[in-house]
Amino acid sequence: DYFDQLYELAIKMIKEGKAYADDTEQMEMRQQRWDGVPSRHRDDSVEDNLAHFAEMKTGSEEGLRWCVSEKISVDNPNKALRDPVIYRCNLLPHHRTGDKWKIYPTYDFACPIVDSLEGVTHALRTNEYRDRNPQYYWMIEALGLRPVFIWDFSRLNFIYTLLSKRKLHWFVDKGLVTGWDDPR
Repeated sequence: DYFDQLYELAIKMIKEGKAYADDTEQMEMRQQRWDGVPSRHRDDSVEDNLAHFAEMKTGSEEGLRWCVSEKISVDNPNKALRDPVIYRCNLLPHHRTGDKWKIYPTYDFACPIVDSLEGVTHALRTNEYRDRNPQYYWMIEALGLRPVFIWDFSRLNFIYTLLSKRKLHWFVDKGLVTGWDDPR
């Protein structure tokens, strides 16, 4: 529902120097982030970054080489703040938008934005996301969005009860329950 707004906000971030396009290979990028080494594209011009993002949007062979990363930090002790990727190419059609988009926002980019746009006041997140909370807050502040507060809680496990959407999906697909609203 928010792909257009997310795309415009990514452009805003690039124009404000808060994001950049990068074609570093995935394994090299992972090692650079771990070692606190900046990408060679981190300080490319806004014009170059916008051109690469536009190429990504077309889904061309050249565009597929690139992604867009936030420009937060290269050496923060919290590795979740080390220039995380916020947009990637994916040529597979989307189940709702078809083939309109060839680029998609990452969860870490979309989540704080959509929460803010939808009027969420408190995001309830399990502790496994705690290291990403500063990134969530950074994104909202960097874009000047309405704040959302995060409440962390410990993950809850039940014996003989499935809580995973991935696992529950099987019951819905097999018709063993009437749908997602079936309490069984």
